[in-house]
Amino acid sequence: MISAPAATLDTLETPCLLLDETRMMRNIERLNGLMAGHGVQLRPHLKTPKSIDVARRLMARPQGPAAVSTLQEAEQFAAAGVTDLLYAVGVAPAKLDRVLALRRRGIDLTVVVDSVEAARAVAARASEEGAAIPALIEIDCDGHRAGVQPGQTDQLLAIAGTLHAAHCLRGVMTHAGESYGCRSTEAIADMAEQERAAAVGCAEAIRAAGLPCPVVSVGSTPTAHFARNLAGVTEVRAGVYVFFDLVMAGLGVCAVDDIAATVLTTVIGHQPDKGWILVDAGWMAMSRDRGTAKQPVDQLYGLVCDADGKVYPDLLLAETNQEQGIVKLRASSAAALPDLPLGTRLRIVPNHACATCAQHDAYQVVRSGDRAVVAQWQRFRGW
Repeated sequence: MISAPAATLDTLETPCLLLDETRMMRNIERLNGLMAGHGVQLRPHLKTPKSIDVARRLMARPQGPAAVSTLQEAEQFAAAGVTDLLYAVGVAPAKLDRVLALRRRGIDLTVVVDSVEAARAVAARASEEGAAIPALIEIDCDGHRAGVQPGQTDQLLAIAGTLHAAHCLRGVMTHAGESYGCRSTEAIADMAEQERAAAVGCAEAIRAAGLPCPVVSVGSTPTAHFARNLAGVTEVRAGVYVFFDLVMAGLGVCAVDDIAATVLTTVIGHQPDKGWILVDAGWMAMSRDRGTAKQPVDQLYGLVCDADGKVYPDLLLAETNQEQGIVKLRASSAAALPDLPLGTRLRIVPNHACATCAQHDAYQVVRSGDRAVVAQWQRFRGW
């Protein structure tokens, strides 16, 4: 029997999602080293890869710890043997049956609440079940999203007391989402301290009231990389660091050459009078995310590279239709449009790794400097 030839960057169907394993492992090792230096446990957030194969390379142990953002993620990773999971989004009461189904299977799944109402729902369902549902109280450290503000001590203690009465209080958590709006690494470091201080201060207030608070969980990819001090923190969460993206590069968290996930696309046409090169990667392959639009350098829908990952100066995926993209030079550029004949393979570096990866069912795994596809790793979708 004649076996099929191994896939390469020249034979893959496009558009498809490429993952440079060499870069990915370098990114993982970098943050692992930083957390080891702080003496703090890293709880990688698996919402970015949504892949068992990637998760196994991220986690300290096959059992975890890890964070997820959907119950679908929790169920998928639990089925693969991950038993220490934080569902890091405020839990809706209607989802507690799914939470309990996982806990009955031996999965140590923790939920998040930020109101007395939510705490009561968790406590009531735990009492009905006759088994605790561990919960963290979300703290709003920066006005970015949900959470109890650090000065709202009465509300904080009311939530903590409600959870504790049902043996559900596990600690506090926060996420410095405003770090994505910082304009320097010094500002990110300041935000990391604001994040730490908010979570630790709330934990201390809970303990001062005679209640337990064993877990103090903080994290975002920017703050995890630039935190000066993590005193009082028990774990750090981060997700997009595994692949990085143009938003992270724009913040100074990584270099473009660190970005591990890209979209392979093919030139399908030209409009020379308009200065356009047409490719088969539209918003269905890239997503609509324009995360760099508010940064000093707007990368539109992504930077364009050759098939080996070398960036073409000032060449961008400037516009996207559903299945077609328009590549052109940055408006301010003095560069010449490169000669890219019909059928040329290109890579597009995405703005937001989570959003772009979510458009695809699998990673085509490659290694830096090699055109061979060494593996295909499945990823999943849904809630």
